[in-house]
Amino acid sequence: SSVDQLSPCAPAALLVVNVMPFVDFSHIAREWRCKFSADSDNASLMAAQAKLEEILADVSSIEGVVSVQRVVCGGCLDFKVVTKLTKKEFEAWEKAGFAPEADFLGALKAIAGISNIETQTYTLEEVKMNKKDIKKAQEKKEKEQAEKPKDEKPPEDPAKKLKKVIKEGGKRGVEIEGAADMGGLQFFCTSMDCPEGDLDLLVESMKAMNAKSDPSEEERKGGSGHIGKMIFSAGTEQLAVVAYVPEDKQEQLSCGEWLTAVLKSQGGEVKSTAKDISTGFVKTNSDKGVFPLKIREPMILEANNFLRKLGLFPEDDGDSDDDFVFGDDDFPSA
Repeated sequence: SSVDQLSPCAPAALLVVNVMPFVDFSHIAREWRCKFSADSDNASLMAAQAKLEEILADVSSIEGVVSVQRVVCGGCLDFKVVTKLTKKEFEAWEKAGFAPEADFLGALKAIAGISNIETQTYTLEEVKMNKKDIKKAQEKKEKEQAEKPKDEKPPEDPAKKLKKVIKEGGKRGVEIEGAADMGGLQFFCTSMDCPEGDLDLLVESMKAMNAKSDPSEEERKGGSGHIGKMIFSAGTEQLAVVAYVPEDKQEQLSCGEWLTAVLKSQGGEVKSTAKDISTGFVKTNSDKGVFPLKIREPMILEANNFLRKLGLFPEDDGDSDDDFVFGDDDFPSA
C-alpha cells in the first residue's frame, strides 16, 4: 500500500504486493480520507458527506467497481471513502487519474474544519469462509488434535510448579542441615528435580533451602542458610546451576569464582554473579555429547574438588570409591 497527500498513488507499491507469494489478490481499493472537526455540531462532517453525495453516482458507475464504502469514526474524527475495483479495471482507473478524485479532494480542502486529506491504495479481499469451507477447516483442526501424541502433557500451571519447587527446596534444606552437621561439612553439593533445568526456579529452590526454619511448624523447612551450597537441576535443554556462599564464608570463598570454575569444566555460561548467589547453565549439545544428566555428577565432583583445593571440603582418603556427592537417591524423602 502507499499513502499520498493529494497525489496519485505510486504504482510501484502494488508491484511489491504482487511479488509476495503468500498474498493473492484480485481486487484493489483506493481510499480517500480526512479528519473533520466536531465544532458546530460536526458541520464539516455534514459538508463532507454532501460532497460525497455529489460524486457518488460518478464513482459508482466506474467500470469494474465492486463496492464503495464510507467509514466515519466519531472517536478519532475520521471520514473515509473506499472504492474497490477488480485489479484489471483498477489499473485503467489509475491511468485516468482516479477521476473524480481530484475534484472531490479539492472540494474537501475548501471545507472549514477539514484537515489531513490523504489517499491510499491497497489490496482489499473478502476472506470470510463459506459454510462448506468452515466445515472443512473445523474437520482438519479436529483431525490434527486427534493425531497429537496421547502422552503429550499440557504445560504445568506456573504457580503450582513454583509451589512444588519451594516444597522440595524446603525439605532438602532440612536434610542438608542434618547431613552437613553430622559430617561437619561447611559446604554441600546436590541435585534438584522439580526445577527441571529452569534457572529462575532453581534460584527459588535455593531460597527455600536457606529460609529460616520455624521450630513451631509441624514439618520443618529450610534451615540450611549457614551452609554453602551448589545445586544442579537437569532439564531437556540445559543443566541449571546455582551457587550460594553465606556471608560468614565469603572471605574464604568467592561465589562467582567457584561457579565459574565448575561451569568452565563443561563449557557452561555464567548468567549472574554476586557475593552470596551466582547462577549459570550448560546447554545441551548432542553433537558434542553434552547432556544435562550425563554431566551433572562430574560437575558436582568438580565443585567438591574446587573446595578441596581451598581446604573447605574433606580430602578423599582413597578408601572408598564414593565421594561426597549427594543426589536424589541420598534423600529418599525428597
